[in-house]
Amino acid sequence: MKSVLIIGAGQFGIHIANRMSQLRCEIMAVDSEEERINTILPFVTNAQIGDSTNADFMRSLGIPDFDVCIVTISDSFQDSLETTALLKDLGAQKVISRAQNDVQEKFLLRNGADETVYPEKQTAIRLATKEASDDILDVFQLDRDLNIYEVRVPKAWNNKTLAELDIRKKHNLNVIAVRTKDQLILPMPDMVLSTDDAMLLLGNIKDIQKAF
Repeated sequence: MKSVLIIGAGQFGIHIANRMSQLRCEIMAVDSEEERINTILPFVTNAQIGDSTNADFMRSLGIPDFDVCIVTISDSFQDSLETTALLKDLGAQKVISRAQNDVQEKFLLRNGADETVYPEKQTAIRLATKEASDDILDVFQLDRDLNIYEVRVPKAWNNKTLAELDIRKKHNLNVIAVRTKDQLILPMPDMVLSTDDAMLLLGNIKDIQKAF
């Protein structure tokens, strides 16, 4: 069971708390607004109303005891930046901070964040990639170039085995799984593909575009 501190109880923080509670994490939430704390309460183990830029208040939370601290403040970048730096000063094991643009991302990484999340950008990339091609069903971004793409099996690959297609050698794409009848199946060389199936492919967008 991981111990998690979420600073900022807006919608993004609530979504994180909800999911992490389902994963049986022990969660503390912090926000300066009582109304937002009341909203997030059903999804957390504990909650505190306070100023995350105040060193004495933050020290009282026992920052080093948390496995990860997630800063989801969106209405004040100055507060987000100060909170991120303060968490590191107080001995946080891992700090993940929300950015809303590229400049914020750089400043957060320079001032204590181990990682950043950029939900607007990530959502935009995912939507644009999906809608730019009828063959791409979904995309899961791993880094700037390497992603996992869920794609329809093209007609040219129908009734052919993965060994025959040799997708890795011919298209520089790695088959992670095949989705058939709403089930994910690990790829085997003798697996026969159907146009009713979908595939999870690891690679970059240039190779995906060439293959489809």
